[in-house]
Order: sequence, then structure tokens, then C-alpha cells
Amino acid sequence: MTRILLALTLCGIGAALASLPDLSAQDGKKDTKKAVKPPAKPQFALDGDKLKSLKDFKVELIYSVPKDAQGSWVNLCVDPEGRLYTSDQYGALYRVTPPKLDAKTEPLIEKLSVDIGAAQGMLFAFDSLYIVVNGKTPAGKGSGLYRLKSSKPGALPDSVELLRAFDGGGGEHGPHAVLPHPDGKRLTIVCGNQTKLVKYDTTRVPPIWGEDHLLPRVPDGNGFMKGVLAPGGFLANVDPDGKNWELISIGFRNQYDAAYDRNGELFTYDADMEWDYNTPWYRPTRVCHVTQGSEWGWRNGAGKYPEYYADNLPPVVNIGPGSPTGVCFGTGAKFPAKYQKALFISDWSYGKLYAVHMTPKGSSYTATFEEFVTGTPLPLTDMVVNPIDGAVYFAVGGRKTQSGLYRVTYTGKDATTEAAKEPLAEAAKVRRDLEKLQTKQSPEAVAEAFKHLGSDDRFLRFAARTVLEFQPIDSWADRALTESNPTKHITALLALARVAAPCPEHLKAGSKQSAKPETGAKVLAALNAIDFPKLSYEQKLDYVRTLHVAWNRHGAGATDADRTATAKKLDAVFPTGLRFVDGEMTQVLVYLQAPTIAAKGMKLLAEAPTQEEQMEYVRALRVLKTGWTPELRAAYFG
Repeated sequence: MTRILLALTLCGIGAALASLPDLSAQDGKKDTKKAVKPPAKPQFALDGDKLKSLKDFKVELIYSVPKDAQGSWVNLCVDPEGRLYTSDQYGALYRVTPPKLDAKTEPLIEKLSVDIGAAQGMLFAFDSLYIVVNGKTPAGKGSGLYRLKSSKPGALPDSVELLRAFDGGGGEHGPHAVLPHPDGKRLTIVCGNQTKLVKYDTTRVPPIWGEDHLLPRVPDGNGFMKGVLAPGGFLANVDPDGKNWELISIGFRNQYDAAYDRNGELFTYDADMEWDYNTPWYRPTRVCHVTQGSEWGWRNGAGKYPEYYADNLPPVVNIGPGSPTGVCFGTGAKFPAKYQKALFISDWSYGKLYAVHMTPKGSSYTATFEEFVTGTPLPLTDMVVNPIDGAVYFAVGGRKTQSGLYRVTYTGKDATTEAAKEPLAEAAKVRRDLEKLQTKQSPEAVAEAFKHLGSDDRFLRFAARTVLEFQPIDSWADRALTESNPTKHITALLALARVAAPCPEHLKAGSKQSAKPETGAKVLAALNAIDFPKLSYEQKLDYVRTLHVAWNRHGAGATDADRTATAKKLDAVFPTGLRFVDGEMTQVLVYLQAPTIAAKGMKLLAEAPTQEEQMEYVRALRVLKTGWTPELRAAYFG
């Protein structure tokens, strides 16, 4: 939740002013001609009929939360009896027994007497209520994963156990959701980028991540996350006792929630950085298919990876500006099949509940989305499907705004019987087989990885590279250096550059990854030998990105001859006329201090049609020291 609705802010100011007594006076005496204004009337959440929803869907407000007594609700989960659990963002936990469908009764609200609250993640599983606390609770308990249990069957939880403390959080980018793993044996934990990485026992992500910027990054203008390095937001699996942690994905900004579909595929809705808008490093809010071992490219300031970088993955769909909060699939809802299969995602700031419709594409998906429920104000926080009545429940609130609990039901004539489960695509099965090889070192794993390094499917290619990065480097380095297929060759060289040395920024921060200087020199030489003009557009993007990583990690040990060879190679084909290829290539040529990049870069800057593209060239050229003339400098600063 990274924005405050202007309307909410103004309403809050207006209400505060209206509640103040008139204390105007003359010479210290109260003006008796003006009566003291009465306190403002209690505020209520919007009625369901004031919200806009898709045809044949009914939205009803079933509870308007008394803010002074019960706070502002930011979480929902459901138990096997269909009772909801919720948390005030800064206060207590509650159990809600909703009224039956079409009943006119009020829900039963019960406050838990346990000495804990301020949860941003909740799940009823393994006969326990799991909560993720972000920051300190009113009782002083810190960020962490907690397990609550009841001493009597059906009773409210009355005991609290800390399973794992989290370092960091307290703001709204800390630890968030907890959800059931499809295997029925584990939990999945969702943490935003202000949560320090937990001490994990195993990892599906090769622990060789870095910043991998060739040029000094532009820091965030407001100082947000200053000095914080990768991995950023992450997801991890953990057993029910909170003992064994497995890291599964990194590189998010602030993904508040996540959900598994019926095939066990995991999705999340990641946040943008609103004040990056109209810059080349702006990334919209987006739905991500969270595959095992994946990286999503969040870096602080202007260092965020564009989605075309080979060492991170692209979203299923970009949504746009917003503030992602709760998500869930429609599985179990008494909705038409299309909406049972939909991923529902919440945008807190713009008051939009979207339905996202997935279509298989290779081993991943593409998607479309539509507005399912909207309102002003409608600061959505979380949602669940209730398996007992088949309705979707969502809450609004957060940041001490007026909170409410809503129920969505289907009133149309289409069938609402359980939709048939769609089989997993064959390419997705191949990806899953590759994911099983992560962390398993064997000649068979190397062979299988190379089999898919040249795939046109980015998710397959990424999974294959991940497998390779877990293997002993001596078992595949020679093959990476001599591979004849261009896509395989570039992807393998990217893996080799990453494995053979740590990122310099992470080395300064204490990285324990060892370096192989002789391997780095071989990677640079192999890249110089690739016939760039014969590469496809995507291969060119991957090639230049691999140059970024290779020079960032191995440039300190490179010779002048290495630098000259790469600069001459690129200068001969630069500019290419391909907007993103030229933008990334400019960075390499500036890093190498190529003598012609000042003139060529300034020409591209003068011809750039958009603000974003202009900023890309200005950002790179700001650290160039060679090739300037008085005329070029005047043009740059002009």
C-alpha cells in the first residue's frame, strides 16, 4: 500500500476539522455567540449498492467496522467452518461468523484475547491460525511468523508461539502473507523488500545474485531503500513448525500476497514505485508467475531491471499504476467457470478489484484483466473465497481508514458448478522437471540444462540456466565457452559470468562467493567472438545484457586489450536502430570509455522521441570522461 487516496486524505482532514470545538476568543474570553460544534457523526463504509460490479454479481456490505473500537482491517483468512479471521493493521485480531446468504442478520464479531495482533498475513491450517506480524504489535511483539492454537475444539485461539522472527519490516514493505502450499505439507511466506532475507536451509535460487549495473546507479531521490542490495522481496516455503526454510523466488518490490492455482502454479501481484513514473526504470504493477528459482529484478533507485533482461523474468501482464494488496483465485467460488479460474487482485489506491484471466503460453502464461468491483473510496486490503457459502469476501481499510467487510455473490443464470480442472501444458511439465533438478548436482542435470538453454520459451531458458548455475563449474564451463548455438551460447555465458565471480557491490558487502579470474577472461573473449549482426533481436538484447554482467563482475581484472576489443566490436555496429539494444549498448560503451560514444550518444539523445529514452542516454553519458568537445558538452547541458 504505497499511496494515499487524495479523496480519503481530504475526507479525513474535513472530518478532523469538523470535530474540533470552536475555541475562538477575544481578549482571552470565549465568544459565547458561537456554539461549540458537536462531534462528527461516525463514518461508515460504502454500501454495496454504491459500488460498481460486473453484470450479475452482487456486492453487499455485511459489516462496517467501528474504527475507534476495532481499527482498520487489512487481512482475511477462512477456517473450515467458514468463519473469517481478520486483523487490525495496528491492533487486535478478530473472528467473524458471517450471516448466511440472503439473511438480514448481523455477523458475529469476536475479539481474540491473545496478546498479539498487527498481522499482515493470516492462514488457518494444520489446526492452527498462522499470522505474520509486520512491525511491533501493541503488546510489543516483533515481526515474525507466529502460530496460534486453541485449547478447546472450536474455541478461539488462546496460545501464541513465535516460529521465526523477521529482521526488518515495520513499514508496509515488510513480511506479509502466509498461504498453504499445494503439497499440503508446507506453508509459503511472502515478504516485501524491507524484510531482510531469512536464514534459509535450502534454496531454489542460486545464491549468486548481485546488482550487476555497469554504471553508477541513480539513487532514489527520496532516499527510499538507500544502500539496500538484492535480493529484495522474496518468497519461501517452510514446514508447519517453522523450522526448515526453502528460498524459492527473489527480486520483488512489495508483493503483499500470492496465490496458487489448481495446478499448483504460484502467482503474485507486485508493486510499482510511483515516483518513477515517466522514467525509463519505471515498472508498472504487474502479475508475476512465480516459478521455482525465479528472479524479478527489483533493485533500489534507478537500478530496477527492465523486463527484457535475461537474468530476470517478465510478468504475465502489466496492470499499471496502483498499490497491490490481497489476491486469491476464484477456486471454490459459486461463480461461472471463467471467474472460478480467474486470479482476483486488489488495488488499494485506486479502489479496483480486478479479475485476471490466464491463457497458457509455453511453460508460463499471458493474461487479460477486467475491473470486477470498483468504488471511490474503496481501499481494498484482502480477499478470500469462503468454501462454505461459495462467496468471495473482501475487506477495505488500512492506514486507519474506514474499514468494511463485503461479500460478492453471483446472481445470474450461468452454471456455477465446479469448473473442470484444465491440464498443465506440456511445456510447463518440462519446466517443472527442470525445477526438480535445481540443487541436484549430476552429469544428467548438466545435459538436461543444455538441452533447454536454447529454448524460445524464456521461462524454460531461465529454468535451464538456474539448473546449470547449481552445477560444479568445471563440469560445464568448457561447453559454455564453445557452444555453437547462439542462444545456448549466450545463456551459458551469462551463467558462467555469474557463477565465476561475485558482483562488486555484494563483494564489498561481504559476499562469500569465490572468484575465478581466468574464467572471466575466457567469458569476455568468447563474447567478443560472437557474430553480433547475425543475432536476432532477442539474442542481441541477451548478448548486451550478458556483456553488462560479464564486465561488471570481471572488468576489474580485464586487460586494456580486452577493453579495446569489446569497444571496437560494438562501435562497428552501433547504433543499431533498435531502441532498447542501443540504450543498453550505450552503457557498455560508456563503461569502456569508447572514444566515439560521446558524439554517437549525443546524436541519439537529440533524436530520441520520448522523455524516457532521452533520460536513458543522459543517465549513461553523465559518467563519460572521453570524447567530449566544447560543442558536445554545450549540447549535453543544454
